[in-house]
Amino acid sequence: MRFNRRFRRADRGATGKGAGCRLAAAAVVLAAMAGPVQAETLTAVMHSGLRMLDPIVSTAHITRDHGYMVYDVLVAGDGEGVVRPQMADWSISDDKLVYTFTLRDGLRFHDGAPVTAADVVASLKRWGARDGAAAFLMAATGSIAAEGDDKVVWTLTTPFPLLLEVLAKPSSVPAFIMPARVAATPADQTITDYVGSGPFVFSSADFQPGVKVVYDRFDGYKPRSEPASGLAGGKVVNVDRVEWVTMPDNQTAISALMGGEVDLIENVQIDLLDILKSSPDVTVETRDPLGYQVFARMNFKHPPFNDVRLRRAAMAALGQEQVMATLIGNSDYYKLCGAIFGCGTPLGSEAGSESLKAGGDPARARQMLTEAGYDGTPVVIMQATDLGTVGTAPVVIAAALREAGFKVDLQAMDWQTLVSRRASQKPPAEGGWNIFTSFISGIESNTPLINPILPSTGDTGWFGWANDPELEALRAAYLKADGLEAQKAVAHRIQEHVLDQVIFVPLGNYPFVQARSNRLTDMLPTAVPVFWNLTLAD
Repeated sequence: MRFNRRFRRADRGATGKGAGCRLAAAAVVLAAMAGPVQAETLTAVMHSGLRMLDPIVSTAHITRDHGYMVYDVLVAGDGEGVVRPQMADWSISDDKLVYTFTLRDGLRFHDGAPVTAADVVASLKRWGARDGAAAFLMAATGSIAAEGDDKVVWTLTTPFPLLLEVLAKPSSVPAFIMPARVAATPADQTITDYVGSGPFVFSSADFQPGVKVVYDRFDGYKPRSEPASGLAGGKVVNVDRVEWVTMPDNQTAISALMGGEVDLIENVQIDLLDILKSSPDVTVETRDPLGYQVFARMNFKHPPFNDVRLRRAAMAALGQEQVMATLIGNSDYYKLCGAIFGCGTPLGSEAGSESLKAGGDPARARQMLTEAGYDGTPVVIMQATDLGTVGTAPVVIAAALREAGFKVDLQAMDWQTLVSRRASQKPPAEGGWNIFTSFISGIESNTPLINPILPSTGDTGWFGWANDPELEALRAAYLKADGLEAQKAVAHRIQEHVLDQVIFVPLGNYPFVQARSNRLTDMLPTAVPVFWNLTLAD
């Protein structure tokens, strides 16, 4: 069975006193964070510090990346978008209502306990209670039950042709398998036990939230025999330890990479690329051709954006060019795109985004604000100052909204604080919020089923808590659409509805550009950064 082709393989893509000072600073940072020296330790500067450790509760990419280190999945997409067995093989009944998953031999958790069907059932149920795409699948599910220690029987009440695709989706939120005792944690509470069965063991003793994360190779992990491809195949770990360190200043990280103190920078600031390109010891590459979409999300629960007229006024004030030019600078590395499912994808309609791509219309926004009777309610915009990819957009948005006549309260914080605060449903004056910006990858946004921002079921939906039965009906219609042309027609209607109701505001697209030491080779060309298969030379 195949992934939808929208999940295709990603392509593989100074010197002087100032640099010396930055290198020295990097050395100090790294020395302060240094743990026991090991022969094969890979050090990576990720796009964000890690604080949230539950990959089912959070849709943050850094938490997802952490999940792939520690946990495993039943099935996964290979480099060509084909769904492959990972922890389990499967069979499907003739009537397409019963899927039987059989766990492969040798699966163990980090504490030595065998992985059983009961663990899988508990994990799937917790995931199904949290994930937007899984919610549709669970609505078509009669039961998920363990049959002995190694078989999981998934019985549907109605055929769900995309079951394997949903189960194998690589992001937001992957169906990670945990011990049953951990998966028993209610889906609205975070786990406190981080035992998984993946290729790496999370080192709680070395964890410094937002600063440093350490993963040790799990010697009890039994890889599949197939070659690694995409997120499928044999997860062979060739290093003893992986350390993620946080360096909010990209110049410091670049100096550390060029000085041999770190091996990888996951996301390089575009205006600093020329420094790296001058180094013969560093490779600069783009991992994911679909790239990332920057977006703004408004809070539907509280004024002023509980009023669709004011959401429309805010969107009318915004222009993609202003955001992307400020965020990226170099037009070679960004594009204006109003398609919520991604430009260049089969479902990539841009209907309703004309004003955004044209640079916004402040005069029209002011008129709309007056007509809606805006009462001066402050707009609290959260700004992550330690994450360049989303730290600039709020400043541009704040300026545009002020020009339109909104009263704006721009509040600075680190990204992980923002991730925690966006879950609060309190009024903005009591620690809540009105707007935040983030980014979403092409692999998780390109269908109505898996796009994590779309679920609009009120308090059980995504942050912002849109309550939109019409949108949910359209998403359900997509599941029943027969063939690509019918799917395109439904996706076009969703595109129009999302921008009319301002479910979120697409602000443009850009690539993640990574830089790695030439000592680091054989890194898999996946949109999700993974640390198996690769090798690190002496």
